[in-house]
Amino acid sequence: MNRKKAHLGMRTFLSCALAAVIAAAALAGIGDYLVPGRLSVYSGAGTPKLPLCTLEAPDGAAVQAFSKSHERSPERLMLSAKLFGLVPLKNVTVDVYDRMLVYPGGIPFGVKLHTQGVIVVGIAPGDSQSPAYNAGIRVKDIITAISGKPVNSIEDVTRIVESSGGKPLDFTVTRGDSEYIFKVTPGWDKNENKYKAGIWIRDSTAGIGTITYIVPETLQFGGLGHGICDVDTGDLMPLLTGSVSDVTISGITRGRIGLPGELKGYFGAEKIGSLVANTHVGVYGVLKSMPQNIISEPIPIALRHEVREGDAVLYTTVDGNTVGQYSVKISNINRNDGETKSFIVTITDPRLLELTGGIVQGMSGSPIIQDGKLIGAVTHVMINDPTKGYGIFIETMLANCP
Repeated sequence: MNRKKAHLGMRTFLSCALAAVIAAAALAGIGDYLVPGRLSVYSGAGTPKLPLCTLEAPDGAAVQAFSKSHERSPERLMLSAKLFGLVPLKNVTVDVYDRMLVYPGGIPFGVKLHTQGVIVVGIAPGDSQSPAYNAGIRVKDIITAISGKPVNSIEDVTRIVESSGGKPLDFTVTRGDSEYIFKVTPGWDKNENKYKAGIWIRDSTAGIGTITYIVPETLQFGGLGHGICDVDTGDLMPLLTGSVSDVTISGITRGRIGLPGELKGYFGAEKIGSLVANTHVGVYGVLKSMPQNIISEPIPIALRHEVREGDAVLYTTVDGNTVGQYSVKISNINRNDGETKSFIVTITDPRLLELTGGIVQGMSGSPIIQDGKLIGAVTHVMINDPTKGYGIFIETMLANCP
């Protein structure tokens, strides 16, 4: 009898535990259905309306209105969503923005970027011929110092290695979020009669992109909608210094399936600004003066919940330095996305399709306007269909503005 009761007790316990697991899973599913993981609001606005749920601060206090300082980057809060104000469902990230006005860009710009440290982009043929590789250095590593001396150019590294006399050197290397020191003994190159480390490195790059927005009061700008990455490693290039030049578009390589097109142009002689940040969601800088080819007065930004599927307008330059306006459609909006593929942009304007075949390299950063508001920018083209590409929310770019 006691054994039977024990079995019944264990069965009851397991049933309760299983019911608890099912209930927790059900609540998690309800939370994902009712509440997005990210929300955006304007400063001074009330709490966003969520079906059957309320938002509370971590201390359990109700949130009546959101406010923030007058910095361009948003105030970021972590709140708790509760079913009927009682049952915790999930944590929600809330970004609070000012109701700001910006100039939409569409203006091409040239950028010259010099790296913080030097990037290892290749190893000398044959591992045994590379002292750096034998010491532990790998492709994608960033060399920031040699024997305590900072290095930011190919010339810095070459000078130290060639004058080493073959003595060991301590290479300070950044790899991901970690820093290492490798002892490299340069080898003698009989062909060049010089000491070598056996690696190929890069310290700069240049290219063409498009300005997305300009802040009227400060002339700060954001562009590209994605970072400037090394062509060999694919990693984001660490910025030391960068300059911005005006660009005249002089030609177009039309895009086609499997082969992205490209805008061709030449840099102006004068620097029109400086670059201050290279991030995974865009580049940022400051202009010396307002460009003459701006085609719009300042307009409001749209937060992600204001973006809708349907018609929009793209500002971009595909000939000379004249900004054109072209029709596009927005679809497949992912409001939880915090990166560079937040929605799909389809080029529908026959003029642009005739000229470029769709989205081409150099158009990255071209602003998208919908219902009189700046909603985001073009970031990438789809290789299998150049008429389509991805867009980034403007609030994502603003959130990462330094």
